[in-house]
Amino acid sequence: MKGEDDIKTTRQQPAEPLQEEPKKPTPLQEAIREQATEDEAPLSASVTLRKILGGDFLTAEVLRRQIGVIILIAFMTMIYVSNRYSCQQDMLEIDKLKEELKDAKYKALAVSSDLTEMCRESNVLKMLRNGADSVLQIPNQPPYIINIPENE
Repeated sequence: MKGEDDIKTTRQQPAEPLQEEPKKPTPLQEAIREQATEDEAPLSASVTLRKILGGDFLTAEVLRRQIGVIILIAFMTMIYVSNRYSCQQDMLEIDKLKEELKDAKYKALAVSSDLTEMCRESNVLKMLRNGADSVLQIPNQPPYIINIPENE
């Protein structure tokens, strides 16, 4: 029983707290932690041209806060570009239709000119003389004027 008493006493003895040595971070963990905190560095109060051109003001925190504005600007830019493209297409179509209208007007003017030329009395007489199958002749006498009295 003495063996059991030894076991009981070892069980009853308070265990000494284990003192663990703090884990030393590996160089990889340190590099990752440094890079993660580097992006989260707060902005300084002064924004200089050098920081803007260097891109220092585009930290992850600023991008997270302004993501809605950035998406809105991108969306508006796409609308602007598509609107400009559609306006250019409309302008090209308008120019094409103006050219067609100008060509149609010139063609109508040319046809009207040809018709006027063919309807002149001298050309009509020439066509009547040259046409052997025509029975029409030029009158030798002037036309009669018939007067109708208004009383009747």
